[in-house]
Amino acid sequence: MTTHYRICPLCEATCGLALEVEDRTVRSVRGDEEDVLSRGFLCPKGAALGQLHADPDRLQQPLVRRGSEHVAATWDEAFAEIERRLPPLIAEHGSDAVGVYLGNPTVHNLSLSIYGQALLRALRTRSVFSASTVDQMPKQLACGLMFGGFLSVPVPDIDRCDFLLILGANPFDSNGSLWTVPDFPERLRALRGRGGRCVVVDPRRTRTAQAADEHLFIRPGGDAFFLAALAHVLFAEDLVELGALAPHTNGVEQVRAAVAPFAPEVAAGACGVAADDIRRLARELARTPRAAVYGRIGTCTQKFGTVASWLVDVCNVLTGNLDRPGGALFPRGPAFAANTLGRPGVGRGVVTGRRHSRVRGAPEVMGELPCACLAEEIETEGSGRIRALVTIAGNPVLSTPNGTRLDRALASLDFMVSLDIYLNETTRHADVILPGLSPLEESHYDIAFNQFACRNNARFSPPVFAAPPGRPAEWQTLLRLAAIVSGQGAAADLEMLDAMVVLSQIQRAVGDEHSPVHGRDAEEILAALEPRRGPERVLDFALRTGPYGDGFGAKPDGLSLALLAAHPHGVDLGPLDSRIPEVLRTPSGKIELAPAALLADLDRVAAAARGTSNGMVLIGRRHLRSNNSWLHNLPQLAGGRPRCTLLIHPDDADHLRLRDGELARVRSRAGLVEVPVEVTADIMPGVVSLPHGWGHDREGARLQVARRQPGVNSNLLADELELDPVSGNAVLNGIPVEIEAA
Repeated sequence: MTTHYRICPLCEATCGLALEVEDRTVRSVRGDEEDVLSRGFLCPKGAALGQLHADPDRLQQPLVRRGSEHVAATWDEAFAEIERRLPPLIAEHGSDAVGVYLGNPTVHNLSLSIYGQALLRALRTRSVFSASTVDQMPKQLACGLMFGGFLSVPVPDIDRCDFLLILGANPFDSNGSLWTVPDFPERLRALRGRGGRCVVVDPRRTRTAQAADEHLFIRPGGDAFFLAALAHVLFAEDLVELGALAPHTNGVEQVRAAVAPFAPEVAAGACGVAADDIRRLARELARTPRAAVYGRIGTCTQKFGTVASWLVDVCNVLTGNLDRPGGALFPRGPAFAANTLGRPGVGRGVVTGRRHSRVRGAPEVMGELPCACLAEEIETEGSGRIRALVTIAGNPVLSTPNGTRLDRALASLDFMVSLDIYLNETTRHADVILPGLSPLEESHYDIAFNQFACRNNARFSPPVFAAPPGRPAEWQTLLRLAAIVSGQGAAADLEMLDAMVVLSQIQRAVGDEHSPVHGRDAEEILAALEPRRGPERVLDFALRTGPYGDGFGAKPDGLSLALLAAHPHGVDLGPLDSRIPEVLRTPSGKIELAPAALLADLDRVAAAARGTSNGMVLIGRRHLRSNNSWLHNLPQLAGGRPRCTLLIHPDDADHLRLRDGELARVRSRAGLVEVPVEVTADIMPGVVSLPHGWGHDREGARLQVARRQPGVNSNLLADELELDPVSGNAVLNGIPVEIEAA
């Protein structure tokens, strides 16, 4: 029996794990007490990592469709099938005829995060979609417009905060989202123990709300009204105090004028939060020396997602809590963080709408089109139609709006390739499935989540097990696909392609006067990275040229991959600190508090305040033992009480003649489901809740455990035609529904 220390790759908390291993079997999983960030915390997902590794349904070799069946194939046979069919399709219809969908697991995987971009560059397609537009795109866009970088997202400094206002987030179950905050329950207890307060504003009394000092119901989609009213009160009562931010902020007076129509009495009618409560919270936010506002998926996945996400940080700025210890701070990512590279304090900012989707004209953001547009881009004839699709670690049939329509559209493709460890509800349409390795057979480093961490840190996990003989790593699979679509063929020299990936990054750094390796010889640096290959070589370079790096000799005690490998519990890089103006990458070098696109969209919010509907609306919900559609095939997580129930308030249940445990029929424009009723006062009157990511009952998927408990998916009711027009994000909360007894 041996002990291996490992970062959990199953959610954004990135907890440290201690695995007891015998041969190739995980005997136990516990929290790593010495981990510098999670300090021994463990949730049920991490405890099930061994079951994921041992899952008999996890694919061990490629599958190729022969007629209506998927049959096992060798790797050479699988790549030969792709080379036979995909390049001719591109030659005939152009690169945009190949769509790419990147699933949520890609951001939890070092190989996919780095080498997925290499494939996109080789494909040169503009038909790129990802799970970002059913999740966080509004927040990333708002932060990009304000601070100049899509990943420059300020997070609450919870360990020093005295007043935390949470909207549309449930970190007890999510472990944080766009905020890496392992063991949130203990951190919240510590906040309250030092006399601080936490207030949760949410249409449901979540586990987070139950543990907070106060919970207020809010009408789904009402966050923008509520936050605009908070800002209104701050101006009206002369509570605005930018402090150290004043010389670094543009647009304060424009925001004052923009929120003037949102008096609390006006907003209360639209959001359902009483005017007196809005005023009280605005005063508490302004008068508490260390305070922060945090909004997450509930504020993003709604029709005013970008405006609501923007107003969260408007309130942080107006109260002087942005960039203040105990307020909302920008983490300093040790590697790959764009806001630590190049000239500090100024940059090109972000640009959106460089192109639009062919059918609906929806905007491009971060190089992506809205995934809610994918089905229509496949179905609609004409130049530029998507005829082939590559999915990477994604299951959009279950995780995007109106999965029934997308399911039908995928069946009409000319060709489809999936990189996935399962034959699931999406990959069952693929002509070729290329399986990845077990998470325990790969090295791990969190590129994105270290940029959202509640404390600066760096942690790396080497593989626990060697890859089975003959099994390529995912970065090798992606490079081979890149070679096929770029005309080099499946037999291309992977060593050369891999060197090109890291060499392009080295050349960019040596040409940057702000890089610690500026002016150095690129080949010399490449040689200094020997003998590493693949993502570990790229990671070593990024760490050594990052803000804590050794600079290839410039700072001998700085970070490198060798140093991290020698510290299996991670390296603590200290508490978050103030970073303005250094963190900014806007052309002006200032916080742009009043982006024109968001001021314009605030007019849409004001107009909606006059036409609030009183019908029933649907929201989603998280669960600690689930992560989108990923983990439903693990017995350790699939057990317990049924999770796919329709939460409904007792008053609504009485009115609709629904009884606890009986079936209800729920209908929207997009679809209809039948689901067991769960009557509870923890949901706001007029609102019902159903989780997403379920529906494991489609023929052809090979998920034995999930199929026994298929569940009901709220995304079947989500309308793919409804988008936040600024970011293109899907509207998954506040869906109008009709409900009756089944």
